[in-house]
Amino acid sequence: MFKIRNTMRQQEIIAAQRVVKAGSLSDFLGCWHKEKFFGGTSVKALESKFSNKFGVKHAISVNSWTSGLVCALGAIGIEPGDEVITTPWTMSATAMAIVHWNGIPIFADIDPDTYNLDPDSVRRAITPKTKAILAADIFGLPCDTAALSQIAEEHGLRFLTDSAQAPGARIGQKYCGIQADIGGFSFNYHKHIHCGEGGMIVTDDDTLAERVALIRNHAESVVSDLGVTELANMIGFNFRMTEIEAAIAYEQLDLLDEVVEEKQRQARILDSVLEPEPGLTVQAIPANLESAYYVYPLRLDVARIPAGRERLIEKVRGQVPLMATYQNIHLLPMFQNKIAYGTGGFPWTCSNRNSKISYEKGICPVAEELFDHSFVGIPLCSYDFSDEEINRIGTTLRDTWRGIYSGQS
Repeated sequence: MFKIRNTMRQQEIIAAQRVVKAGSLSDFLGCWHKEKFFGGTSVKALESKFSNKFGVKHAISVNSWTSGLVCALGAIGIEPGDEVITTPWTMSATAMAIVHWNGIPIFADIDPDTYNLDPDSVRRAITPKTKAILAADIFGLPCDTAALSQIAEEHGLRFLTDSAQAPGARIGQKYCGIQADIGGFSFNYHKHIHCGEGGMIVTDDDTLAERVALIRNHAESVVSDLGVTELANMIGFNFRMTEIEAAIAYEQLDLLDEVVEEKQRQARILDSVLEPEPGLTVQAIPANLESAYYVYPLRLDVARIPAGRERLIEKVRGQVPLMATYQNIHLLPMFQNKIAYGTGGFPWTCSNRNSKISYEKGICPVAEELFDHSFVGIPLCSYDFSDEEINRIGTTLRDTWRGIYSGQS
């Protein structure tokens, strides 16, 4: 079996011990206080370090990236019935943050080569009710921020990015995640850097940063003291990062570039073994983009091979750690049962079967085909692979697929 990745070093242990010995495991107050409303020493130090490293004006920590998404959607003023265009090919939290504010997720399809949102599909999904575009940098590859931000600007929309899987990935010379109105990253255990749970929101917009910080920490208790007059979504949550998590993440941040470079090197080894291989397509990396390779994704040509993916998975079991599939969020039971068929349960339930709002199978054919038949992925970020193991994984995968594709096995 392969070794599960562990990035905890002596530095992280010492940092956690320092916080425990100091006795203040969290230093937030949920009422207005000039210093403690914004957290303790470790939280502020992490936010400052993150802001400086990423070249962004504001970095606001949260207890998870799921919380970060809720803060981000709330900060832009999502109201019941507002539509947000997003991807079906990501972790469910991306869409659930929209639902949290009684907004309506509208799913655009993805590009078959990058697995990220297809800008043309996004354009077709825009309606007078569209409030924002929420893209994901899936598997560590930045989305087409240039095209998507241009669409947002043309239609007066907010543009947000979910870079949970892509800390350290780059667009040109800059880190991804900072090009949108609001972006952010995940720090949970199988990500590039982690502190158990946690996340970081980034923005250059002063107003959005203030709103994010308020939503993070019981906004309703402090808006009067701060003189805040825009009260939409100013309701209370405890999305605060602890001092222990912040102290660990502070040390982990020093590892980020090293970890990303390691995953990129491993991906190049896989590229050299798997590309080109008939019937197998590696992820396209557009010019000017660098992936952080949270996952190394592959698309199988299964058009003439019934159950080709299932045969491959069975044959390499125990030799290649393959993800068999991913997620089509629009096909989850909550959407199929609560919205598409108008059976109630949410104030934004769509009972009009002729409405443009649809979650029926067929609305995202690329994502659906990948989910049903052709996607496999190697979870690079989950394991401490040696280069020898990576080469053996690639060779085993290639030779096994070659036999299946040629009809010899």
